[in-house]
Amino acid sequence: MKEFLRLLRFVRPYALPLGASVLFMAVAGWAHAMIALLVRPILDRVLNPASPDAPVELIRVFGRPIYLDQFVPPQIHNVWTMVAFGILSIFLLKGICDYVGNYLVNYTGISAITDLRQRVFDHVLKQDVSFFETHSTGKLMSSIMIDIDKIQVAVSHILADLLRQSFTALGLLYVVLHTDWKLSLVSLTVLPIVLVPTVRIGRRIRRTTRKAQDYAAELNQILQESLGGHHVVKSFTSESYISRKFRQAARRFRFESLKYVAQQALATPLIEFFGALTIVGLLTYAREQIKAGAMTSGEFMTFVIALLMLYEPVKRLAGIHNIFQQAIGAAQRVFEYLDTQERIRDRPGAVPLRGFRDAIRFENVSFHYPHSPDGFALRDINLEVNRGEVVALVGPSGAGKTTLANLVPRFYDVTAGAIRIDGRDIRDYKLADLRRMISVVAQDTFLFNDTVTGNLLCGRRDATKEEVREAARNALAEEFILQLPEGYDTVIGERGTKLSGGQRQRIAIARALLKNAPIL
Repeated sequence: MKEFLRLLRFVRPYALPLGASVLFMAVAGWAHAMIALLVRPILDRVLNPASPDAPVELIRVFGRPIYLDQFVPPQIHNVWTMVAFGILSIFLLKGICDYVGNYLVNYTGISAITDLRQRVFDHVLKQDVSFFETHSTGKLMSSIMIDIDKIQVAVSHILADLLRQSFTALGLLYVVLHTDWKLSLVSLTVLPIVLVPTVRIGRRIRRTTRKAQDYAAELNQILQESLGGHHVVKSFTSESYISRKFRQAARRFRFESLKYVAQQALATPLIEFFGALTIVGLLTYAREQIKAGAMTSGEFMTFVIALLMLYEPVKRLAGIHNIFQQAIGAAQRVFEYLDTQERIRDRPGAVPLRGFRDAIRFENVSFHYPHSPDGFALRDINLEVNRGEVVALVGPSGAGKTTLANLVPRFYDVTAGAIRIDGRDIRDYKLADLRRMISVVAQDTFLFNDTVTGNLLCGRRDATKEEVREAARNALAEEFILQLPEGYDTVIGERGTKLSGGQRQRIAIARALLKNAPIL
């Protein structure tokens, strides 16, 4: 319930189209119920040559009769023509309202979920490096795409069906109660017998769905790692191992998916079997009532058809409930990410950093990785780098050179001591200002699946074409760039796979130079 209420917050900006969709679906549902009301005049008047020439009564509302004649043009007097006009009008009205209501509710659902996906993406994007160390890329992608897709299905297509079936059920319920309320109460006693197990099945479906989504995320992770690291897979001839790993994860996913299918399909035969029991009992009762003259065949057929039509939306609503439970299971994982607090963020009262004038100082800095307090650590580091100086950190692999560099742009925060820029703790500066002052050329070069120009403009979005080319020349990259098929407009592939390692490094250097930050 908590997850459902949180989802409603994203629907709130679209309350107007949602409200309009509810009205249109209400009209469509009641129009569907009106179809059952036309059964009695067809049997008792149209197909009965001995019927009197009197107004065709459809239903009574608060004791007041409603006649079919009130809804047809006054020049139509023939009973069959009136009924035919009523059938065509009802289906036309139902079709128009169903189409408009369906579009509006899908517009609401898809828009709300687009906002949710953007919120989750932006929140994840702001997380610190340690967050991505504990959450694999494949699982994050699975939640942002697959889990949110399941929520989107529930709050767009399935929400439309929920409104449609709910109003249809209410309309048909009114028809059966109006036709014979005593018989209706007897017939509807089977509903609790059906609905209670359906609710319990829904709870199981939520748990099963969570497991299935975990296995889907595992599949996504194996896929992402295998495709992204295909060179490693091939160089170590690990294809069979990776294939076996993928197959095992796929089997676990299949098992949970089939368990969901088995649970979800259980509601339909339950409803149909109890519906059949009800119809058998009704036929026995109606036979005696018609013999005694207490009920016409038209009245009975109206009741039976309305009751049969009522079982269909009840059956659909049971399936809808199960799909909503699946969406709630997906929403739990998504909201877990939204509830994750940002470790690296601006302090209250953070001040802007306008420029770099003096020096960077490490004062008794100590650090250990957040999720490995007993693992690698830096202790009591003291270092000063003045403006204009070039400093090289030299040491064996694993000594902490990269870690020390990562502390300056606050990819991590120190666990003790302080790093100061121009005499002030870097945690007192606004994070965006601090990082604007720093250019980074990483050991592991990352380039986007974009053009050369697009990758260089990551350094500075407002750079001119000439500034881009000058940065490339200074990084000794322009010569090979101009030899590419489209020059600066060549798409260089995922992670720059169309370039050599040295060329990727030069693009990264050019990107840092274009940013022209005072700290490199």
